[in-house]
Amino acid sequence: MDAQNLSLSPQKRKADVPDSVSPQKRKADVPDSVSPQKRKADAPDPPAKRLCTPEGHSSAVAAHYNELQECGLKERSQSRIFHLRNFNNWMKSALIGEFLDRIRQKKHRNITVLDLGCGKGGDLLKWKKGRIDKIVCTDIAEVSVQQCEQRYSDMKARNRREFIFDAEFVTADSSKELLSEKLKDPDTTFDICSCQFVYHYSFETFEQADMMLRNACERLCPGGYFIGTTPDGFELVKRLEASDTNSFGNDVYSVTFQEKGHYPLFGCKYDFKLEGVVNVPEFLVYFPVLVEMAKKYNMKLIYKRTFQEFFEEKVKNEEQKMLLRRMQALEQYPPAPNSSLVSNDEEDYEHARNVKESGKAKLPLVSASSV
Repeated sequence: MDAQNLSLSPQKRKADVPDSVSPQKRKADVPDSVSPQKRKADAPDPPAKRLCTPEGHSSAVAAHYNELQECGLKERSQSRIFHLRNFNNWMKSALIGEFLDRIRQKKHRNITVLDLGCGKGGDLLKWKKGRIDKIVCTDIAEVSVQQCEQRYSDMKARNRREFIFDAEFVTADSSKELLSEKLKDPDTTFDICSCQFVYHYSFETFEQADMMLRNACERLCPGGYFIGTTPDGFELVKRLEASDTNSFGNDVYSVTFQEKGHYPLFGCKYDFKLEGVVNVPEFLVYFPVLVEMAKKYNMKLIYKRTFQEFFEEKVKNEEQKMLLRRMQALEQYPPAPNSSLVSNDEEDYEHARNVKESGKAKLPLVSASSV
């Protein structure tokens, strides 16, 4: 979908939004999308409140990431999803870089970022390269936040002669707790809120999705950006409806729904399994509802792309193309001399093989993953 400019209607909340969406009303895209939203100036903040909801699946998500073991580079490079993870990192690098550039068109100092769902700090180096001044890193998993803080300390120790941004670390369930009450300075404002592969966990209930959105947006400066990546609900439903069962996938990943044909806007749970990384409940995000909800916080959608569209757009830039190669975000097919493919299963490379045999592309080809 192309970028959309939407007018703001702060008075609206859930007007004219159906309780569920049939698969016929959904449009097919690729599994993920990137979408920044922009804060309108001179908009009053909503009144403060604390959300009290049942524990739900939040504890399962926190427990999973707390127990997830840190892997070394050698072990990660031998994984079948090595290039997929690198590709996702390249996507985030390009997205973060683009919107930091937009911020710098307005200001050059005191750039402050909220990393909502920071995990173990995998994006800290991206923010260092972006030359920001301060970051607040928050996540539901306490162990992940501790590892993020340690990674930040290690980065400062390795770069003592360089300026490294200040950082604050907060353990919180951002779908249920008001972040501003946990900050050292509750009046802190942000130029960018980055929420990467996290927001869909909040769609368990409307209240959780709303609180997550509030934490992302209410402390943004006028003209600030909420950027993020999230699984594409349209594509998930499309693949489910094409399946003979309530699940789809392969031996690398699987997605399992409870049922077909009924997709409530909130609480539409599916179980996602990915080799060696993820095995937690997630929730379908119907993107038009997210856009409608964002109006409450005086946000408007300015950019939305599927990963495929984003890749095709950014790879035209020579700098981004070089970064793609340096990050090993794509696997070469056929492999280079004295190299081997990540997977031993030829079916994983069926698409690349078909393109090669068609003669429509220059060799060698590159492939992100078998997903």
